[in-house]
Amino acid sequence: MSNLNRRDFLKLAGKVTLGAAAVAAIPAAASAEAEIAAPAWPWTYKPLDKEEVKARVYANFSTHGGCCAGVSSGILELLAEKYGYPYNQIDGRMFANGGGGYGRQNLCGALGGAFAILGLFLTSSDSGSLRNQLYAWYETTAFPIYNPENLEALNVHSVSGSELCKDSVNNWMALSGFDFGSAERRARCASLSADVAAKAIELLNIHFGYETAPSIDAEAVEEPALAANEYIGVGKGFGGDIKVKVTMDGNKIAKIEVLEHAETAGIFDKAYPTVTDAIVAANGVEGIDAVAGATFSSNGLIEAVQDALSKVK
Repeated sequence: MSNLNRRDFLKLAGKVTLGAAAVAAIPAAASAEAEIAAPAWPWTYKPLDKEEVKARVYANFSTHGGCCAGVSSGILELLAEKYGYPYNQIDGRMFANGGGGYGRQNLCGALGGAFAILGLFLTSSDSGSLRNQLYAWYETTAFPIYNPENLEALNVHSVSGSELCKDSVNNWMALSGFDFGSAERRARCASLSADVAAKAIELLNIHFGYETAPSIDAEAVEEPALAANEYIGVGKGFGGDIKVKVTMDGNKIAKIEVLEHAETAGIFDKAYPTVTDAIVAANGVEGIDAVAGATFSSNGLIEAVQDALSKVK
C-alpha cells in the first residue's frame, strides 16, 4: 500500500465522513416518510350496503368466533376492502370473547359488536343515542329475519323482550324445539347477528346522511273510528305495545278486541282470549290473574284494558 501524504489523507477522511453522514440520514428520512399519523377519534364513517353486511356477518359467525366477532369483523372487513386505511388496521376477531353473552349469557354479543362499531365512528352522546335505538329495536323485534339458506328452522321467530342472550336464545328454543347445541340454533344466531349488524349500519347511514330514515305511514298510525261506547287502551307486553278496543254496554264490558300487538306467536295465544274473556266475565280487571307461560302478554292485556276503562265516562 502506498503511503498517503497529509493532504490526501484529509481529502479521503472528508469523503468518508460525508458518506457516513449521508448513510446515517437515510433511515431517519425513510422512517419519517413511512410514518402515518393515527386518525383522530371518532373515525370518519363511510357507507356500506346492508345486504353485503348481512352476508358477510352471517358467514363470519362460523369462522370468526360467533356473534360479537361476526358483527364487528363483518363490518370492518367490508370497510377495509372498500376503503382501505385506516379500516384495515383493526381485526374484528378481537371481539370473539363476546360470544354467548360474553360467556355469561348476559348482553347479546351481536349487540356488543355493533356497539363497538358505533363507538368507533360517533362521539359519546351520539353513540349513546344510536345504542338506545338499537336496544329498543332489538328487544321488540321477532328474530331471525335474515334467512339466506331458506332454512325451515329460521321460519320460527321469537321476541327477546330484553337485551340478554339467554332470553333471546331460550325464547327461540322454546318455540322451535331445537336445543342449544343444534346446527339450527347456530344458524339462528348467525342470522340474528346479520340482522343486528344491518340495523347498526342503517342507523349509521341515516345519522351521516347516506340513507333516509323510513317514513311512517300516516294511515298505519291513524286511530280507528270509534262509537260512543268504544274505547282504546294500550298496555306494555313482552314484545312491545298491546292495543285493545273495549266496547261497553251501559256499565258492563261487552267485548274486548286486540287491535295491535307484537307478541310471540304461540305465547300470546295462551293469554288471548283467556284473559280478556275473564275480564268480561268479571266486568273489570281486578283479581284477574296472568296465564302461566304468558305472564308478560297477560299483564299487557290487563294494562291495556285498564287504560281503556279509565276513559269510560
